[in-house]
Amino acid sequence: MQEDLDIYKALEILDLPRFITKKDIKKRYIELAKKYHPDITGDNEAMEKIIASYKLLNEYIENFRYSFDEDEISKQLPNLTHNSKFKL
Repeated sequence: MQEDLDIYKALEILDLPRFITKKDIKKRYIELAKKYHPDITGDNEAMEKIIASYKLLNEYIENFRYSFDEDEISKQLPNLTHNSKFKL
């Protein structure tokens, strides 16, 4: 599953903006895992997509040292707070 994902699709699955902190990725993963866990929904496919997206984003951060921290976000988008981009 993870091979079929790209970064933008993974962000879409987790419903996250393009600039986000690693901490926020984990927080969103936990929220979605609680909501879509197969024991609750009976939908294994949704949970597989969530897990694959989470793994891909973390791997991307670790392997490419891409910074999703607050400083990087403020450098890239100085007039925008990243929290306003969340789709809740």
